[in-house]
Amino acid sequence: MHGKTIGLKLLTYFKYPEGIRKLIHTTKTKENFNRQLRKVTKNKTIFPNDCALQKSLYLAMVDASSKWASRICGWDQILSQLSIFFEGRF
Repeated sequence: MHGKTIGLKLLTYFKYPEGIRKLIHTTKTKENFNRQLRKVTKNKTIFPNDCALQKSLYLAMVDASSKWASRICGWDQILSQLSIFFEGRF
């Protein structure tokens, strides 16, 4: 039964066009974001309280999000494909 479930999930994955599959599978952005957060916590090993840690992480998130200016290659096509596959929800 377990193998059948994995097979169905894999078939579902391959029903999408390559651009959407790449978007689903890509973790590079997440890894980069986590690396930037780790830099903040690694450089300062002790925070006086939880609020200080939250503020530092918040500022790191703001800084990281300001660098997300580039668009995904072929985004317009991917966006139109997503609107077809998820009509009414996207």
